[in-house]
Amino acid sequence: MASKAETAAWKKQLVHKAEQEILKLTDSEKFKSYLDTLAKFHHYSQRNINLIYYQNPKATQVLGFKQWQTDFNRTVNKGEKGIRIAAPIIKKLTPADQKRLNTTNEQAIVGYRYLPVFDVSQTSGEPVLSSKDFIKENLGNHQNVTSLYTAFKDYLNQQTDLQVSEKNLSELNGARGYFQPNTNEIVIGADEPDNALKLKTLYHEYAHSQLHGLTSEFKDRPQAYQETQAEAVAYVAMQNIGVDTSNYSLGYVATWAKDKNVIHNALSEIQQISNKVIELSDGLTKQLGLQEAQKDPEHDLKKRSAQELNKSYQGLQQQIKQATDPQQKSELKNQLNDVHQEISDRTQKQLQDFVRQNPEIRQAERNTGETLKR
Repeated sequence: MASKAETAAWKKQLVHKAEQEILKLTDSEKFKSYLDTLAKFHHYSQRNINLIYYQNPKATQVLGFKQWQTDFNRTVNKGEKGIRIAAPIIKKLTPADQKRLNTTNEQAIVGYRYLPVFDVSQTSGEPVLSSKDFIKENLGNHQNVTSLYTAFKDYLNQQTDLQVSEKNLSELNGARGYFQPNTNEIVIGADEPDNALKLKTLYHEYAHSQLHGLTSEFKDRPQAYQETQAEAVAYVAMQNIGVDTSNYSLGYVATWAKDKNVIHNALSEIQQISNKVIELSDGLTKQLGLQEAQKDPEHDLKKRSAQELNKSYQGLQQQIKQATDPQQKSELKNQLNDVHQEISDRTQKQLQDFVRQNPEIRQAERNTGETLKR
């Protein structure tokens, strides 16, 4: 068994190596890879996003060994190495502790333990589907992307102090859009032919408004810094809804990425606004029905077991491949979507339950100002 000193050294080395990987983000492709991880794990703390990125940048969904078995009927493959994430060690504060820390909180973080989790690619068993599968398919439709863009634009105009308008691209001096801090106005190119790019531009300019507006503490950042941050937020937001933006450039990854403190601040700011955009977009996609399939009137899918749903899903896939009649194929696809959605809903509920039962893996750093000294 490792000694306390050996354990402390191992923890320190793990965090150090993760930070060294973050400092390599001056490369645009590495930066994209990091943002992919952020998009998949945006509910996690920056510390844990960094750790996941360092240990497995291709990870998409991580859970503990037992959670895979009990919640998803999957088992971790033999010989797989866990991804370590930080979970805070929380101490109940005595009145003396509260007085010393000048706080009324009943608990405080006294340290971190590093727990092993495993990516879905390291497991075998029943299929795991995500609502993102539906979103990606639905937003592949031209009209649906336009609907989300319009809904987001309307939300900003009606629910915030921002004003979003459109002008022809010929009036924008080569830009696809811009944010004007003095008037708190966003302008988007009305005749942009690529609707996904139009939505991405709106995300980009919204990020500017939140990070670099007149009242923002970050408004005096260098232009390259600001552009990289805004583009990063837009990239994460598009990845979250399942629209591939890998062919879009993130632009110049500024030299701030070479400074440890500056890059951590920059990434924290990116995560903060990305989370805000993701929450808004997820709410709007639900309102638009892009996360909901039509209910099957003949079968109550909610009463089926997970095994029955998976068999149904696989059977319908096979029937669609063999079907030759267009109308029949369309009906089968609708049934497949219904089954797919039910599996997705259950998966999302299980993930939400897991997060509620394990709050220590979410945004623990927000309380670090009251961390006790050992």
